[in-house]
Amino acid sequence: MLIDILTIFPGMFSGPLDESLIQKAREKNLLKVRIRNIRDFAEDKHKTTDDVPFGGGGGMVMKLEPLCKAIESVLDQNKEKLETSIILTAAYGERFSQSKAQELSLKDHLVIICGHYKGTDERLKMLYPVEEISIGDYVLTGGELPALVIIDAVVRLIPGVLGDFESAQTDSFLDGILGPPLYTRPAEFRGLKVPEVLLSGDHQRIKWWRKKEALKRTLHRRPDLLNWEQLSDEEREWIKEMEREKE
Repeated sequence: MLIDILTIFPGMFSGPLDESLIQKAREKNLLKVRIRNIRDFAEDKHKTTDDVPFGGGGGMVMKLEPLCKAIESVLDQNKEKLETSIILTAAYGERFSQSKAQELSLKDHLVIICGHYKGTDERLKMLYPVEEISIGDYVLTGGELPALVIIDAVVRLIPGVLGDFESAQTDSFLDGILGPPLYTRPAEFRGLKVPEVLLSGDHQRIKWWRKKEALKRTLHRRPDLLNWEQLSDEEREWIKEMEREKE
């Protein structure tokens, strides 16, 4: 996968992209990242990338000219004709999710524009097929951290990045629910014991225990994630039983 990052603060990426799984993916040639400073495409002597909004009001708006030149520079270098998805990090964008991360992990080329100020000139979406993505209902100082979140979530799903691919297949949110409680050695610590079923060696029992605990955790913490149409009859009965226990 090739990821082009368009930003006015390129220094924010120098540390995170050189650590952990992202760095390993780069070393394995599973991932190539290019960082481009949007200011390099501004023509005035001050390298201006923002201006006041038409109609008045506070804040600034990202200018079209340097953004468009930065995007076109990236697209012009796409000699392999990779399928490209252009993403703009924006507070008003679609909420980022595990399913979106899976979708993006299948792409060959991502262009991530780090939004800033009050927003970006609306005409950008009329010029390019831009997909706006938000990582949550809050406002940050810029789109660099959201870009890193998106990259991290996407890259770990590229085949070959995780040493244990089964780990990615049991992630929270993968099938619409949270993950189950997890335990590791020692089996007893300060009087607290690991659930007996996890020590039983009975893989079928363990599978059903984890599924039931995952549903319980989702019901208690994120009931909004539960989609009754996707649940089996047995899972629906489990949830009804849990709800009766809460009464």
